Amino acid sequence: MSDVIATNQTILVVGGGISGMTAALEAAECGKQVILLEKSPALGGRVSQLYRYFPKLCHPTCGLEINNRRIKGNKNLRIITMSEVASISGDAGNYSVKVKVSPRYITENCTACGECGKVVETEFDDDFNYGLGKRKGAYLQHAMAYPQRYVLDPAIIGTDDASKAREACKYDAIDLDMQEEEIDITVGAIIWATGWQPYDANKIQAYGYDRIDNVITSVEFERLCDPHGPTGGKILRPSDGAEAKNVAMIQCAGSRDINHLKHCSRICCMASLKHANYVNEKYGEEGQATIYYIDIRAIDRIDDFYRKVKELPNVTFTKSKVASVVENKENGNPVLHGVDTEGYHRYANEHDLVVLAIGMEPSVPADAFPVDVKFNEEGFIEADESNGAIFAAGCSSDALDVNRAVQNATASALRAIQVVNNVAGSEG
Repeated sequence: MSDVIATNQTILVVGGGISGMTAALEAAECGKQVILLEKSPALGGRVSQLYRYFPKLCHPTCGLEINNRRIKGNKNLRIITMSEVASISGDAGNYSVKVKVSPRYITENCTACGECGKVVETEFDDDFNYGLGKRKGAYLQHAMAYPQRYVLDPAIIGTDDASKAREACKYDAIDLDMQEEEIDITVGAIIWATGWQPYDANKIQAYGYDRIDNVITSVEFERLCDPHGPTGGKILRPSDGAEAKNVAMIQCAGSRDINHLKHCSRICCMASLKHANYVNEKYGEEGQATIYYIDIRAIDRIDDFYRKVKELPNVTFTKSKVASVVENKENGNPVLHGVDTEGYHRYANEHDLVVLAIGMEPSVPADAFPVDVKFNEEGFIEADESNGAIFAAGCSSDALDVNRAVQNATASALRAIQVVNNVAGSEG
């Protein structure tokens, strides 16, 4: 990594999800030198974990492929995966950044042939699938991973599995002596695009995620429905592997709640509508999806999608804030208790599976941020002059859907470009 060259006319983008990729590409395609950091082995972030986007229900692989192609063709952009910012000092136009780079144990010689993964036996919970499946100790994060290079889990280094992987590699791409590195770079502006994380469903005790096997989160359900996911696209109950044909979606799981997240996470209503559509596509008349909601927040073309889902005969909307979820011990079914506010009658509804439309919060909390910036009450970075040339992009700035996150990232790139242009002008 000693070959990383950066100046105060370089833009640093932290986070390689859809927002970070967008900001980095927009700046690089304007002729600016850009360094993009990503802590995982590949770019793509949360978007790469989606089965489909709403409202068109198109596959994210299309957009990722286009961005990957743009990245490959741009010499102004340097990607450093498995990297995190350790510290930031300095001022607008002249920041010094320490970056920690974790070892991949696999070099650029890798062709992603997969031979190392075949011989390694040790398995780990698959973070990409939110722990719903297993992965090998030598793995490619996902099919669209960029860079297309395998990575060795550090837990197998020094074991027989690591030696087997090295021996199986035909391209001399495995370096078991790789060490963690720390690099220092100077940049003029920083775009912070570390994205969001699902709110911890274990904290919502009334909904039973911590004790009922057949209560899962919306991000987990998304992976279940993906043909490339842990179940091959089958909607299976965690408790017994049976198909779940009667599925409940609980809205505002953690969001709009003074005890959890005060803000509306914006994506949850549409995610549940999309998930109801998945059930309909999978099972047709044999399936049943019930959405328990406070209100549906959908506007413009999003509202058109809402109306289409409402017309499906096997999708039901129950206007209610679910009070509690308990388990039927005889069959493992979750039972939802609450009051339907349209008619004001109490219910105790049993379903095969419950999906919590989980809230969105920043991936990097305010108390772990490497430099002082202005945060709002929800922990998102505010646009404030005191932040200098540190600009939030996408879900680091607010709870946003993909479309709005991309727009926001483009705006952040324009702000960063203005900074480095001013630096260039003052030095010229």
